[in-house]
Amino acid sequence: MKSLNDLKVQIYADGADKAGILELYAKPYIKGLTTNPSSDEEGRHQDYEAFAKDILQSVTAKPISLEVFTDDIAT
Repeated sequence: MKSLNDLKVQIYADGADKAGILELYAKPYIKGLTTNPSSDEEGRHQDYEAFAKDILQSVTAKPISLEVFTDDIAT
């Protein structure tokens, strides 16, 4: 049986809170991360910009996708 490192696919993980994202980030077989505040049912991120900047201080060696959204179409 092949190990995760032998797979020819890249695994990207989705997380909603800093601790969970950093736990996934530490796993060598996770090649990148995503986070999606619009599906955050617990409303953890009152200031998503601050959350994103904080995460980007820790997640530096793998790609991360942060959802971009606004209520102001002009911006």
